[in-house]
Amino acid sequence: GKEVVVVNAIIAILTIGGQQLFSFFTFSCPCHVGQNLIYGLAFLGVPALILLIVGYALNNQTWRLVTGKRSPLQEKTAPNRLLQCKLICFVLCGITGRALVAPVTWLAVTLINGSYYVCAMSEYVSVYYYGVDPNVTADERRRILATFPCSQLVPPELTRARDEVILLLRYQSQVAGWLLIAVVAITVFLSYCLASCFSPLSFLHFRYWSNYVHNEQELFDEATDQHSRLYAMQHVRKFFGFVPGSENVKEIRIPSLREWQAISGLAFLERVDEEHYDYSLLHDWALKEPVNGKYLKTDEDP
Repeated sequence: GKEVVVVNAIIAILTIGGQQLFSFFTFSCPCHVGQNLIYGLAFLGVPALILLIVGYALNNQTWRLVTGKRSPLQEKTAPNRLLQCKLICFVLCGITGRALVAPVTWLAVTLINGSYYVCAMSEYVSVYYYGVDPNVTADERRRILATFPCSQLVPPELTRARDEVILLLRYQSQVAGWLLIAVVAITVFLSYCLASCFSPLSFLHFRYWSNYVHNEQELFDEATDQHSRLYAMQHVRKFFGFVPGSENVKEIRIPSLREWQAISGLAFLERVDEEHYDYSLLHDWALKEPVNGKYLKTDEDP
């Protein structure tokens, strides 16, 4: 929908801005044989890989897909394997498509910029250049070519050769960048076309379903927040003797040292029966301990 397009556009713009700042402040080609390729490819690939991982991690669908899959209850209620595999593949495609926005933008922008590619590939240019002694060995020629990204290291007689190499490599890098953009654009368009062709819903019905899912999720999140707040409030009231935010509190409960120790520390989910869990130490204490203890009277208007 429109929201997906807007979010993807924002991600792409932030990635472009981040790439420009990253290049300006950090990139400096070593101009040394064997190091240029590693350095250039590291700046091309590692940020893209990190952005891909972050894209997966920030997508709620990723955690919806993997959370609780090893639960015995999940295994008992799992649908047939073929249907489950199809559903997982469909969801994974959607998650991957969203996660690829930032890394593909990074790769496209860096290739069009050309600096990383020039650094990585300068020593591998396989053409003969003016001003280079034909009797120079292959290793020496590679050493000379490796210095080309750093203009201050190039002898004056090789300036013309350096300019030709840089132009050639920028041409290759920018062509690769535009080809990547074209391939991604075509792939995305064809994917949407195929998804629409195989959709069981008509165009307007699909729009209605999209709106329904969006509204259902918003309402569910609101209900989750309110329900969990009301449920937690019962346990807090039992521990302290009043509800937070209440007016005219007549008395408060003074927890004992043992009770403070019981609700402090670290805890994981604890299963209490076939259908329910304790969510926290306070939850566990409130369900198990009787309502008693020391109470202190307060003013009518605290």
